[in-house]
Amino acid sequence: MPLFKTIKLSRTVGTTTQILVWKVTESYAELLIQVVLNDVNRLRLEGMKSEMHQRAFLSVRKLLQETGHTDLDLYYDEFGKPHLHGEKHISITHSHNFSAIIISEETVGIDIELQRDKITRIADKFCDTEFEFLDRDSEEYIRKLTVIWGAKEAIFKIRNEKGISFKDHINVQSFDLNVKQNSARLHFDNLVKDFNIHFEEIEDFTLVYAFEN
Repeated sequence: MPLFKTIKLSRTVGTTTQILVWKVTESYAELLIQVVLNDVNRLRLEGMKSEMHQRAFLSVRKLLQETGHTDLDLYYDEFGKPHLHGEKHISITHSHNFSAIIISEETVGIDIELQRDKITRIADKFCDTEFEFLDRDSEEYIRKLTVIWGAKEAIFKIRNEKGISFKDHINVQSFDLNVKQNSARLHFDNLVKDFNIHFEEIEDFTLVYAFEN
């Protein structure tokens, strides 16, 4: 399937951010012949046991090509965080048959999650102050939990520091699903960082991306 969705925005003068979403409908073989891979990532691909993960991995490379980059421009640091050669920041995510990337001059993170009942059973593991505004009996409960998880995952991808707890160190502020923006704060050791959160729902998935303020 062609590119599913593109979002472009400029939060401040002189900065641009692109978010691209791919809905994976192609077979592994179809995707493989359409992308260029560096030697390290080709070995990573061959070592994956799940074809779903392989297709997601390749669809991310398709998204890179949509922005004028290739896998040859991408590298991972010692903590597994992706980077582009040059000045721009990149973050990558995939879930089931969707993948997405965000590329920006700003420090950014992205996550996409399938909305499902399972998240209610683990809410106590990643929520704390958020329960002050969550209504467990509301029809929005699962959707809001998915936004909260996605926001914390996106922030974790930005900081990428060992020891950060979603529950204890990242707090998401109250929000309205219709507004599609909110804020969050990371308080870890002596570090305090604020983040601007954007989110939207795509089919049964929630896409969340965070900017470090």
